[in-house]
Amino acid sequence: MKKILVTNDDGIDAPGLRALAQALKPLGEIWVVAPEKPQNAVGRCMTLHKPLRLRKEKKWWYAVNGTPADCITLTLAHLLKDALPKLVVSGINNGWNLGDDVTNSGTVSGALEGMLYGIPSMAVSLEGTLKSQYAMAGEVAVTIAWQILKNGLPPHTILNVNVPGCTNAQLAGLQITSLSQRRYHNPVVENIDPRGNRYFWIAGERISWSRRSPSDYEAVSNNLVSITPLHLDLTDYSALTKLKSWEQDLSFSTSYKKIGVNKKMSRTAKDWTK
Repeated sequence: MKKILVTNDDGIDAPGLRALAQALKPLGEIWVVAPEKPQNAVGRCMTLHKPLRLRKEKKWWYAVNGTPADCITLTLAHLLKDALPKLVVSGINNGWNLGDDVTNSGTVSGALEGMLYGIPSMAVSLEGTLKSQYAMAGEVAVTIAWQILKNGLPPHTILNVNVPGCTNAQLAGLQITSLSQRRYHNPVVENIDPRGNRYFWIAGERISWSRRSPSDYEAVSNNLVSITPLHLDLTDYSALTKLKSWEQDLSFSTSYKKIGVNKKMSRTAKDWTK
């Protein structure tokens, strides 16, 4: 029977994790390895300054005192190293992971870590907390998971799935999308604590607009499931040709002369390149 690995960033007790594991059961043997506590917005952070501890909750369920990336690494490099899963699914996250937010999402990073081990992976997020909405997101997840197991994914690609917070009857379908551009208005809130000291809270009102249509934000706003293919190669290939001409100008032998740096500084710079 196929093994499917499930993780999240909301913690081992999150209702979205239970809904996801339950929904995926018809597809195979479900292994759950998730953080013992919420690890939201940690991105691909990995624990290097303390030991990781793997605590068995029940059959095929484990909690880890670390991040989603820790959970996937610990599982694929140790717990299931002799029988790797056929699929990694991260979620169901409590809240969307749209646009630029994917770079700090622990949910998305759990899927990225699976992809780096060569395993097809996807992240699932939901704007809604009702039991019926989690069940709907689980149905979406199992449908897409079945398609991945059947057809695979392009190399080095994960799917970022966002489910609108609507009812089953209101769900309008699904759409393959691009990442929207996501910004925040007044992202830092300042206040005073009871002792009269200032403190700051990163919050703010979200503002989104598209880089290209159809975008993930546009899709969920229209009650469509958004499916965005992502990869880790952040190279701006369109800029490579434009910046190629900088190579000569940026060399220490020429650039220091152009900006008038003295000979002593120029020698020091050359030493750095040895």
